[in-house]
Amino acid sequence: LCTKSTVPIGTGKKIEEIIQSINPEAEFDYVSNPEFLREGAAVKDFLHPDRVVLGARTNKAIDIMREVYRPLYINETPILSTSVETAEMIKYAANAFLALKISYINEIANLCEVVDADVHEVAQAMGTDGRISPKFLHPGPGFGGSCFPKDTHAIAALARKKGSPMNTIEAAIVTNQDQKKRMVDKMRNLIGGNFSGKTVGVLGLAFKPNTDDVRESASIEMIQ
Repeated sequence: LCTKSTVPIGTGKKIEEIIQSINPEAEFDYVSNPEFLREGAAVKDFLHPDRVVLGARTNKAIDIMREVYRPLYINETPILSTSVETAEMIKYAANAFLALKISYINEIANLCEVVDADVHEVAQAMGTDGRISPKFLHPGPGFGGSCFPKDTHAIAALARKKGSPMNTIEAAIVTNQDQKKRMVDKMRNLIGGNFSGKTVGVLGLAFKPNTDDVRESASIEMIQ
């Protein structure tokens, strides 16, 4: 049984427990195989992944999944074998870190405005540092879509529940909300300080290029 969806850490264990409670004699393996596909580039990302993560409890399950991914493995795609819980955490940790980078460069952009610096040149220079990379260093109205908002809230909620709060992610969430309000303030200033009686047209509702996704995920704490 293989789950590719982004799920709260501990989901795999609960699934195993449910199956075992229904049929104690059931012989099965559970695998957490999180996907890292970008909207707008899913086929490319599947055929040429940076890595494949396989979280399982037996070598048999890992071997079966390696066979599934054999064409990619032959092309030397890194396949990482971990525990189920580690695989679930890898997905959340990756998404939360990318969201953190977005919130960080947005705060740098806000500071650049008041000190008369060019944030694009700052981001470009930062990106040349191999330890940082240029990806996700693009200032804008904040992150949206169907993944980053819910994933940051989920991992932050889990951390609070476990008594190990993630202050950096909590700050990224706050920064992202503030950035949206900042965009409204910018628009208000551009049209004379008041929206009353004005008609505003919005071009490009998708949350990023090459997609048609206009959803804005609600701030739902997935871990009660």
